[in-house]
Amino acid sequence: MPPTPATWDGQDSQGNPLRFDSGLTWDGFVPEPQPTKRMPQLRVLLGFTNAPDHSLKETAQAVLDKLYGNAAYPAPPVLQPVLQAALTAFSKAIVAADKGGPEDTAAKNNQRDALIALLRQLAGYVQGKHDNDLAKLLSSGFDAVSTNRTPAPMVGPAIRDILNGNSGQLILRVSAVRNSYDYEVRYAAIGAGGAPGPWQSPGIFTNSRSMPVNGLTSGTNYTFQVRAVSSGNNYSDWSDAVSHMSM
Repeated sequence: MPPTPATWDGQDSQGNPLRFDSGLTWDGFVPEPQPTKRMPQLRVLLGFTNAPDHSLKETAQAVLDKLYGNAAYPAPPVLQPVLQAALTAFSKAIVAADKGGPEDTAAKNNQRDALIALLRQLAGYVQGKHDNDLAKLLSSGFDAVSTNRTPAPMVGPAIRDILNGNSGQLILRVSAVRNSYDYEVRYAAIGAGGAPGPWQSPGIFTNSRSMPVNGLTSGTNYTFQVRAVSSGNNYSDWSDAVSHMSM
């Protein structure tokens, strides 16, 4: 776009007007408007909803340590003792699920969902209060969604449940991971002293809600891990290991 010509008619030192016909004219160009640089809107990262159990615990503990008593966030919608009780219950449920059966795993998942629901409330509160200030957002204990265009590492799935299917079959259910199209499972039999044997692969699955693993030995404990696969064969980290006995 060519520059816009402009003339200026002013006044001399005595206040007399300087006109085009006075013989004194200033020719210049109107400055071109510069595009306004929009600051990216910071958002609270909600990746904890699909994070492994240990990462979810870390997020909850960081919020407990930093959000409460923070002058930038004077009135959190969830009281500190309520969040602390939910985190404690979830931590105990993880231990019970590692040693127990399907009922203990289901109870752990219920406690996980309850903790996530509280953290979502607090994340929404922080989103409305951080004033697009990264330091202020991070002072809450939550992380921020990166404004870097470089793709972030994929969040790994979490094993939500392991069910007994047919004889020698266990069925895994995991949290879905955004932008993933496959899930890779690996498992190992737990031997004497609790040491896992060599990892084995039952293949790739597309349905996060049903991953049947066949050919297992009845009465044997197995430990499982899952990772997500996205386009370009990018892999997430392996999930936390979860154990279950084949019937």
